[in-house]
Amino acid sequence: MDPTPRRRVVVAINPSASSGRGREVGDAVVDALRAAGHDVVPLREPTVEALAAAARAQVLTLPHALVVVGGDGVVNLGVQLVVGVPVALGIVPTGTGNDMARTLGLPHDDPEAATRLLVSLLERPPLVVDAGKVTRDGETSWFGCVLSAGFDAVVNERTNRLRWPAGRRRYDLALLIELARLRPLSYRLELDGVAREVEGTLVTVGNGRSFGGGTTVLPDARLDDGLLDVLIVEPLGRLQFVGLFLKVARGTHLADPRVHVHRVRKVVIDSDDVVAYADGERVGSLPVTVEVAPGVLHVLAPAAAALKA
Repeated sequence: MDPTPRRRVVVAINPSASSGRGREVGDAVVDALRAAGHDVVPLREPTVEALAAAARAQVLTLPHALVVVGGDGVVNLGVQLVVGVPVALGIVPTGTGNDMARTLGLPHDDPEAATRLLVSLLERPPLVVDAGKVTRDGETSWFGCVLSAGFDAVVNERTNRLRWPAGRRRYDLALLIELARLRPLSYRLELDGVAREVEGTLVTVGNGRSFGGGTTVLPDARLDDGLLDVLIVEPLGRLQFVGLFLKVARGTHLADPRVHVHRVRKVVIDSDDVVAYADGERVGSLPVTVEVAPGVLHVLAPAAAALKA
């Protein structure tokens, strides 16, 4: 006798993640969930746009969970679809960065382990965490981990303009190009209504802790505290900037007097010729308003890892 399905789970499989590897991992996720007795709706669409439309239609039926298989881009898509809705977001990461998975304490480089954990997490209540709400030109979008509006966003913009090489090497090349062009940026900020003008190299807003594939820029950020951590790095030369990231790798950068962190509920960021990125996805040119939205996101993740201070 077949086991009775315990949960209805939609699985959205990124058709292009890891040069098509997402399909293989996605099939394995579907098989594992069905073997555990769940009612699974797999979504295998030829494009990300078609996948988004299919997943949006399924979320409207209120399944227990939307599981996304892919990198940070498809995770960001999942956040857009389930924020404010009682549908849990599950993640099986197959990308190169996987920062949301890292922040949630999920296996970020082992899809088989992530799949096993996903099956076990479906037996527990989902975690309720915050999300970042971004308003730009009257339009709203969401992020789970980090919004970038400084050097890191400039590197992302350069990466998207390059056509060669492929994968992580393209980001590394963009990093070298922009490091050679490094210059301070002039920012007009409002931190919980208090206006400030600053010169800086980085302005990063964190609901989570990392960007760029595990660069933990905001180690004290929590997903459930109703606050955003805003990192501001003063103007730095090239060698100083490289030295700062060595401190990031050691976890000592917050002690640097050129690094400042503010904990706020709302921040407005404006600067000329800067494009914001949220969880690696392009938001658009500044200004943007970023607010914390407490408790609007349900996620399948280990509580101790996702919510630790």
